Amino acid sequence: MSPSTPIRVALVDDQALFRAGIRMVVSSQPDLEFAGEAGNGREAIALVASTQPDVVLMDIRMPVMNGIEATESIIADAVARAVDPPRIIVLTTFDLDESAARAIRGGASGFVLKDADPEFLLAAIRTVHAGNAVIAPSATRELFEHFDARAARPPEPPVFATLTSREKEIFRLAAKGLSNAEIAGAEFLSEATVKTHISRTLAKLGLRDRVQLVVFAFEYHLVD
Repeated sequence: MSPSTPIRVALVDDQALFRAGIRMVVSSQPDLEFAGEAGNGREAIALVASTQPDVVLMDIRMPVMNGIEATESIIADAVARAVDPPRIIVLTTFDLDESAARAIRGGASGFVLKDADPEFLLAAIRTVHAGNAVIAPSATRELFEHFDARAARPPEPPVFATLTSREKEIFRLAAKGLSNAEIAGAEFLSEATVKTHISRTLAKLGLRDRVQLVVFAFEYHLVD
């Protein structure tokens, strides 16, 4: 994709008024193009197949088929056809308990609160399109503590022991939402070194990106 080619964005949500607002926000940006909208997960699968968007904004709770099932289906279809799937951003609220985590495990690239500022949503679209994950640090802890508090503390996964002490420390800082620059400052390292450590950590743990790292950390109570 050339720098002048707009990012194609699809929206999936069962509330027509919410869709209208997001459509206006996306369409107002010169580097974004609104690719279409759907009202449930089943329609989302058809929409992605027909329009091939770069980024999908996916609500979780919808009739007919929810956003988790739709995300899993869209990612699985892309894998089966050996093509790059669209980057999927989950639109969530605080009361979704483990649903956001399930969507991320299913292949979503992160989550954004539905009441987030338009500027944050636009930045999230550009961020995931560039190949990075999106985490809302202010929401991360509250969201995952909500469902972790109800579960027994699981044993530390054996694979975590394969990390070096430095990798474990960087893992915990990344899980708290710190950027590479912030981690570099805290650990007295260069950003390039931090990036290398995180890449190795993701590979060792079998995780796709930093969002999955956050889910992994909170599921196993690896952060304070």
